[in-house]
Amino acid sequence: MQFDWRPKMTVLSVVLLCAVPVVALAQPVDSLDLSGKLRFHVETLYSPLSMAGSAAYAGILQGIGTPEEWGQGAGAYGKCFASTVGCTAIYEVLAFGLDSTLHQDPRYFRSSSTGFWRRTAHALRGTILTRTDHGGETLSIWRLGSSYGAAYLSNQWYPDRLNTVRLDVLQGSLGLGFGFASNLGAEFWPDLKRKILRRRQ
Repeated sequence: MQFDWRPKMTVLSVVLLCAVPVVALAQPVDSLDLSGKLRFHVETLYSPLSMAGSAAYAGILQGIGTPEEWGQGAGAYGKCFASTVGCTAIYEVLAFGLDSTLHQDPRYFRSSSTGFWRRTAHALRGTILTRTDHGGETLSIWRLGSSYGAAYLSNQWYPDRLNTVRLDVLQGSLGLGFGFASNLGAEFWPDLKRKILRRRQ
């Protein structure tokens, strides 16, 4: 009996687009007020990168024929695109509600250390822990809640075979992994960008 990888690909693709916010490369020092947090999440949701990612993901879904219940063609593509945008919206709404209520800061702050492994460890720490509005550090409830919450809620409109508790947990956990990847991008991309620009000069 051959194992069907298509449900796994669906989960992985959904997580990729739902759980990876657009990273902020600036290093702000002031805490965000309520309107600042709302602006942060809205800009993440409607950024060109997010929209392009949703469009690309819809194409991937059609390419691998998942969910097969949605069929093919323009109508199916529209469902896939709306699904990814909806998933991202759920993530950002949950994140805003949690970080605002719990006074947590959703931004990533780059490390002041040097060395690849120390900075990678800092990015991992920034996935599990988060800054508070008062400058302290605490468990990143906003990220945990929005990752698993978005996984569960977005799976409600998928076919029953993909709407399972096991896949909800898997998708939420992978979401945290992509949050870590996002932090790595925010940590190292400014350095890489400077090197690339320097070579072009």
